[in-house]
Amino acid sequence: MRVSSTALASTAVLVSSVAAHGHVAGIISGGKWYSGWDPAYAYANPAPAVAGWKASNLDNGFVSPDAFGSADIACHKSSSPGQAYVPVNAGDTIGLAWNTWPDSHKGPVIDYLAACSGECTSASASSLRFEKIAQGGLISGSNPGTWVTDTLIKNNVTWNVKIPSNLKAGNYVLRHEIIALHAAGQPNGAQAYPQCVNLKVSGGGSAVPGGVPATSFYTASDPGIRFNLYGSFSSYPIPGPALGSLASRVKRHARDFFNLLNRN
Repeated sequence: MRVSSTALASTAVLVSSVAAHGHVAGIISGGKWYSGWDPAYAYANPAPAVAGWKASNLDNGFVSPDAFGSADIACHKSSSPGQAYVPVNAGDTIGLAWNTWPDSHKGPVIDYLAACSGECTSASASSLRFEKIAQGGLISGSNPGTWVTDTLIKNNVTWNVKIPSNLKAGNYVLRHEIIALHAAGQPNGAQAYPQCVNLKVSGGGSAVPGGVPATSFYTASDPGIRFNLYGSFSSYPIPGPALGSLASRVKRHARDFFNLLNRN
């Protein structure tokens, strides 16, 4: 259910006054809205139980490359698990709605899945093993070009991702991330915005994501992390591990989604 921000109005104003970037405000599944983690909830006592993972990102900020070896890169800074789930059927498409996203912050959008051993509500960021299920980056052009972040903005600041149809029923963490490249031409300049959400998946098959810890995803010198957005280029190497076996179930959907929106 949507969590009203009315009771948090005064603290939300304080947060928004310094917010330059964004967070996943909600998840749309089966036509219903489920709240993500809002930084303003840090001031609520008690904080609402939402599917989004809590994080110390009061400024809607980012994880920088010098922290890519720490657990912060998994689900954002000093994260702790969400205390609710978003219900979803295997094979369904869900929407990840950001509160805002600056059009200057171009870069890749990447999605990963991790299986929880038991309840995701008691998992830790360092214990999760993620498999990449979807990714998008440069669409066309250069300096800076058109990117999937432009598609996200065009789609009401919402990113759609298909949950693999052969995924085994159970509890999972979806890791959704934007990496902003506007300052990535300089050392430690890339900005990662990881967002984690608990999913309770029904139906499906027998497939379970494998994967690796988030701390092994990226290094500061990777070509897709140290990247001059304002140079001349014809391609972009999306960082992180290769797409996993589950990705074959979602790749075509993502491609068709990008193409449809960019024809409009």
